[in-house]
Amino acid sequence: MKIKFLGTGSGKTSLNRYHSSFLISSSTNSLLVDCGDGISKAILKQNIDFNSFNSILISHFHADHFAGLPSLLTQMKLAGRKNELTIFVHSSEKPFLEDFIFHSYLFKERMTFELKIISFDEDNEIKVSENLYFISKLNSHLEKYRKYDEQNRLGFVSLSFLFKDDKNTVLYSGDVGTEKDLYLFDQKADWFITETTHIKHENLLNILNKFEPSKLILTHIGDDFEKALKNFHQSLPDELKSRIILTFDGLEINHYSSSCL
Repeated sequence: MKIKFLGTGSGKTSLNRYHSSFLISSSTNSLLVDCGDGISKAILKQNIDFNSFNSILISHFHADHFAGLPSLLTQMKLAGRKNELTIFVHSSEKPFLEDFIFHSYLFKERMTFELKIISFDEDNEIKVSENLYFISKLNSHLEKYRKYDEQNRLGFVSLSFLFKDDKNTVLYSGDVGTEKDLYLFDQKADWFITETTHIKHENLLNILNKFEPSKLILTHIGDDFEKALKNFHQSLPDELKSRIILTFDGLEINHYSSSCL
């Protein structure tokens, strides 16, 4: 398994980081997890072919995690993409996503490739390809907005994920509401990817004790607290510091190493 971070910023637009997005690749599939605003430019900047990934997974519908989708589909069309593309979305959000794409004037009759939207429900194992799977669980990230939805139009779906292939298991917190959302899965992982915007820095260390990952990977880093996060990391004992990776756009990790390509 290989993971490449295309965007590692927070919800606040930055000149240093693109919004949330990473590619998780097995030997048979490349899955784009989230596609925030600016994703098309992030892909171009990192010399990634618009045909090089097979599927997209959306964790929730905050703009910094999905707003780049219409532009991305447009760029694929303009680039003459031929390969089929699958978008995975929670079942409660599929009608909205289909309507959103339609209202972006992206009609299937005019696309150069087949676009499939596949819905899923939490707690079910979803097969992405022959050797790549994910399981999702609902977290509380969007619960604070319920009071504004008097007509019950929203699903308040925000998801955390477990990814696995033949060799690796990866946990991804997604955006969380409280520290409890970090512990939705009762399973150890090779890598644990967590956002850092909505979590106290000291609470991140509990992840190392609970899941015993070889690497704790920190993303969703805002300009306004990046310095504090780096200072926190530098203050740790060497043994802990070596197990924690602060991401940056372009960071690539695989089973054996971490590097920037």
